[in-house]
Amino acid sequence: MWLKAEGFQELIKGWWQGIVVSGRPSYRLATKLKGLKQNLKTWNKEVFGRLEKNKAEALQQVECWDSVEEVRSLTEVELNQKKEAKESYAKWVSMEEVHWRQLSRELWLREGDRNTGFFHRMANAHRRVNAMTKIKINGARFTEDQDMREGIANAYQQLLSENPDWKADIGGLLLNQISPAEAEGIEVPFSETEIYTALMGMNRDKAPGPDGFTVAFWQNSWEIVKEDMLGLFKEFHDQNSFIKSLNHTFLVLIPKKGGVAGLRLKKVIGKVISPDQNAFIKGRQILDGSLIANEVIDAWQKRGEKGIVCKLDIEKAYDSINWQFLLKVMQKMGFGSKWIGWMWNYISTVKYSVLVNGVPAGFFSSTKGLRQGDPLSPTYLSWAWKY
Repeated sequence: MWLKAEGFQELIKGWWQGIVVSGRPSYRLATKLKGLKQNLKTWNKEVFGRLEKNKAEALQQVECWDSVEEVRSLTEVELNQKKEAKESYAKWVSMEEVHWRQLSRELWLREGDRNTGFFHRMANAHRRVNAMTKIKINGARFTEDQDMREGIANAYQQLLSENPDWKADIGGLLLNQISPAEAEGIEVPFSETEIYTALMGMNRDKAPGPDGFTVAFWQNSWEIVKEDMLGLFKEFHDQNSFIKSLNHTFLVLIPKKGGVAGLRLKKVIGKVISPDQNAFIKGRQILDGSLIANEVIDAWQKRGEKGIVCKLDIEKAYDSINWQFLLKVMQKMGFGSKWIGWMWNYISTVKYSVLVNGVPAGFFSSTKGLRQGDPLSPTYLSWAWKY
């Protein structure tokens, strides 16, 4: 909704450039985002806090000019004023539509479809469906909001904690490998082009993370934030790390760096993924496995043969991945120390909050597991399944 406001980009540019801070690039970026968030909160309250009122006032102005025009002809100045009133009304209606569309999460509908009433109903429906009034955790029943939030956060913290006594040993495994040249090729400095390509390939309407900024903000403000983003990626490349606050996430957040690393991984993934792996690989369909299995069973039945079909259902697959095991697999596949260092920092510095009835609960670290929705996670999960 903000992106449709007249002069928004100029405001962002002024605020962004007005925040002067020294330090490592990731610290500067995090500090600027924090300052920008405060500016946007104030501006949003002043401009969009009166959305309904602004729309009603603009419509009243249009109707006023319509009434005058029924009595006499409007002068050229008055015609321009009526035109401005119509444009103002259209602007506020459009902003209202975008606002409710984002709240409704019905992102398959395009802007301009004028389904504000539908969006409003869907937003309220989602709230009702997602609202939790009680929950039972390990035999204990919770009904108060605060108790539910604490109970759920504690349950997830336990789920994402690894048993320190378990040690991964893959010394006897024979894994497909990438070449040293390919390993070096995915460790070169990040270019502006590949960062921009990854960013523009993301869904602009996806929900914001704890920083409050949607993908659409980064896409529309690229020219403003570009230098700071490039500095962040250079720091990540050179030092294998960045300030931890930039890796904090709600459990549904898609991280912004994963897309860039994911595009690089695609260049070599064909060398280390089994030809029998159908899921999560570009050009292959997860349905192919089911179709092939069905053909095999049909062939057995036609020939009167017997066979065994084994179906494994992995409970909480993403949440069960051991980090040390995953890093050892990557090392055995031929990935270089820099890439492995990136991935270690990438998965081990995460802190989670769990949204309970729209309120963040907890703020905890994990010692195992991968983020669902991250572009890299499906690939790493498929490696864990195989080995």
